[in-house]
Amino acid sequence: MAQKPHKPTAEMRKQVEQAAGLGLPHDQICSLIGICDETLRKYYGPELGIGKAKASAQIARTLFNKAQGGDTTALIWWTKAQMRWAETQRHENTGADGGPQEWFITWQETK
Repeated sequence: MAQKPHKPTAEMRKQVEQAAGLGLPHDQICSLIGICDETLRKYYGPELGIGKAKASAQIARTLFNKAQGGDTTALIWWTKAQMRWAETQRHENTGADGGPQEWFITWQETK
């Protein structure tokens, strides 16, 4: 028996967009709608992208507002992620009294 073609409804489109925005994996979205991954990608590509983009925009807005409000963690994250600032560490090894290190290498003959 041939399977009838999938017909997306406005409600299904809304559900896919919301689920994608919440970060649900495709297999779980498919289970909600009752379709396979191939059908999901074929009929709901825009909803998958828009849902994720809307959620990311909302999170970015919240982070930005927190940073503007003085939230130290948000400020640090923003400078690292958006301004490419980075913490750097410099390790310097010195010898006795701050002088150069001395290295002695010996070889042992093996028989």
